Amino acid sequence: MISGGDLRPGVKVELDGTPYVVTDFQWVKPGKGGAFMRTKLKNMKTGAIIDRTFRTEEKLPKAEVDDRKVQFLYHDGDAYHFMDTESFDQFTMDEKQLGESSGFLKDGMVISVLLYRGEPVEVMLPTFVELRVVETDPGFRGDTASGGSKPATLETGAIIQVPLFINVDDLLRVDTRTGSYVERA
Repeated sequence: MISGGDLRPGVKVELDGTPYVVTDFQWVKPGKGGAFMRTKLKNMKTGAIIDRTFRTEEKLPKAEVDDRKVQFLYHDGDAYHFMDTESFDQFTMDEKQLGESSGFLKDGMVISVLLYRGEPVEVMLPTFVELRVVETDPGFRGDTASGGSKPATLETGAIIQVPLFINVDDLLRVDTRTGSYVERA
């Protein structure tokens, strides 16, 4: 059990049989009455965000999530297929469950998946991935002083903004948290 005063970003709790992760919190100490925590909770299954208030002495059940290493196999349409690297069990997740993470999954990539009661609820990508550019406009010589950017399509289908000197077949390091270009690899 977790007390309401111990809620911090990243803490996983269970409300009404559904796993939630705390994304934001605010400690409130009114002049009269007891202190309480104002929180924003993200539903780990659907991604919906709710606002809840908890008294500091209130007890919440901790969400029992299991962190497993899985290998991304392939995707067909909206279905993304994964294999557990220990048990070799295969499962699928749809594009809605993956969210923006789907744009950075490369065939054969080993990632972490959080399981809640045996059901995958969240994908944990590495912070940086290296992806090849498959389509972008040509850069113009001498146009780097303006510090402009252009769209580039990566091998996974994701479209990110890159500097003007990036060309097709360049290998880029991309930050998966923000979906932004970091450097050439």
